[in-house]
Amino acid sequence: MNTRTIGMVRPARNRQSVLAYLGAALHTYRQRRALARLDDAALRDIGLSQAEAATESSRPIWDVPGYWR
Repeated sequence: MNTRTIGMVRPARNRQSVLAYLGAALHTYRQRRALARLDDAALRDIGLSQAEAATESSRPIWDVPGYWR
């Protein structure tokens, strides 16, 4: 492989990883907004208190557990 080929391949990988990151961030944002809208009965069904749901839904989109990555 010459440097020209390497230069052409590398941006595609970076673009995919950026798109994957943005997709995951959008997904996390939507999940947290949905969690914030749940009522007390729904939160009891999933085993969360109102305080736990509020804490989780207020976290920034890049703040996710390591096992999600």
